[in-house]
Amino acid sequence: MRRYLYVAVFSAGAVTLAAELSASRLLGNYFGSSNLVWAAIIGLILIYLSVGYAIGGSWADRSPQLQTFLTILIWAGFFIGLIPLISRPVLRLASTAFDQLNAPVMIGTFLSVLILFCMPIILLGTASPFAIRLALDEKSETGKTAGRIYALSTAGSFVGTFLPDLLLIPLIGTYRTFIVIGLFLVLVCLSILWKTAGVRKALVFFWMPAVLIILGVLGIRGFDKQADGLIFERESAYNYIQVLEINEFHLLRLNEGQGIHSIYHPVRENYFGYWEQVLSAPFFNQAPVDLDEIKRVAILGLAGGTSALQVKKVFPQAVVDGYEIDPYIVQAGFDYFNLTPETANIFVQDARWGIQHNDNVYQIINIDAYNPPYIPWHLTTQEFFNEVYQRLSDDGAMVINVARIYGDRRLVDALYSTIASVYPSVYIVDIPDTFNSIIFATKSPTHSDNLIDNYIQLEQDPDVHPLLMSALEITVLNQQPLPEAGLVFTDDRAPVEWITNAMIFNFFSPENIERIQ
Repeated sequence: MRRYLYVAVFSAGAVTLAAELSASRLLGNYFGSSNLVWAAIIGLILIYLSVGYAIGGSWADRSPQLQTFLTILIWAGFFIGLIPLISRPVLRLASTAFDQLNAPVMIGTFLSVLILFCMPIILLGTASPFAIRLALDEKSETGKTAGRIYALSTAGSFVGTFLPDLLLIPLIGTYRTFIVIGLFLVLVCLSILWKTAGVRKALVFFWMPAVLIILGVLGIRGFDKQADGLIFERESAYNYIQVLEINEFHLLRLNEGQGIHSIYHPVRENYFGYWEQVLSAPFFNQAPVDLDEIKRVAILGLAGGTSALQVKKVFPQAVVDGYEIDPYIVQAGFDYFNLTPETANIFVQDARWGIQHNDNVYQIINIDAYNPPYIPWHLTTQEFFNEVYQRLSDDGAMVINVARIYGDRRLVDALYSTIASVYPSVYIVDIPDTFNSIIFATKSPTHSDNLIDNYIQLEQDPDVHPLLMSALEITVLNQQPLPEAGLVFTDDRAPVEWITNAMIFNFFSPENIERIQ
């Protein structure tokens, strides 16, 4: 019996962690992957497990039977498999609320989905104390037996940590991942029940795997989210990806979907957003800047390739190196955003690692790997900006897109202070009618007057692409006063999420919601 018990404990540990990681992804697609979301998921699941530990110990004393133990885990697996079916309509409501910035509904749906995990996680929490009670047939080995069971449960948890993100979610999606891990636990425990109690006892539960298999095969019809013009969705190891088609524009949205990461229109070139600002970067150098000398450009966070396409239109001779960690976003760029291998040399890797291990020297490095409002902290630090500095030519410039919310410029100010600790000249430009600020930094000392001088020179040249002139005009007209030096982010201390969390809470203040509506 004991070996069957150990198999069940290992499987329960694997499913527990797999469910927790899948929960973070299920909710992250709608509410982001901030530390607040993670804290809520981990905190509530720990509470559920604690309740399960207490219930499991008492239950085992009342009914110390392997059949009872296996029945509990069978129901736990079945409930896990039902989570996507029950959560789908709730999360669709959350998607609509997020688009409409309805904070009470967003919070309500978030908590509602977390409550869905209550029953299966509590049942899974009963596994270890129940198994210890069943295994204690020799009191002299109490400690040894308890240690072995906890070790097996933890080993299973280790396996369950990697399965969702590295294999199941990219392969079959979040919803079917819940079904697969729930079905796995049901089948393992059913097979043990069959072996130990006979086929008649097991037959009582055979409808459960049948239901889960049907749900897995048929899936849940429709897109995961409700959004106007949705033509494509896909989950990868890194993102939930959506492509929308609205008035012939293709729009790329990721995860909770509040930012547009790429845009494409078959006949338009200028989108009057932040993408074009990469074109202005070299012109902070002393006039006249020779357009033909822009030989190489790096884009950290290629996404669907909007900025890369614009760079090739204005600087056709330039080689563009595009770094994008998510291969499925790159594929969406090929399929929906006119990205081609001729547009950019594509490196499917983390932007910081990629720029560290590439010996190329660039006239422009465009950092667009942020996913506002939450951004990778390792791409905000003094050390990172120094690594970018080393990859720039003497006349090179760095461009970075940063989120602001109305008058809340804390993130812009902190990044300015960090960048200014590395670069001799730094400039800030607000993009009109957006929440985007662009920070420019040059490797050599420059002056903002150079931008005006270059604009005047280029205005006399009829061959200059109008996209460049439009970008320069926005840059010239929307420069902002530089803030006082303040907090500098480092690899050791970069409290980025403190700032972004505070910005979000401020965004949902009554006065800001009233401005939006």
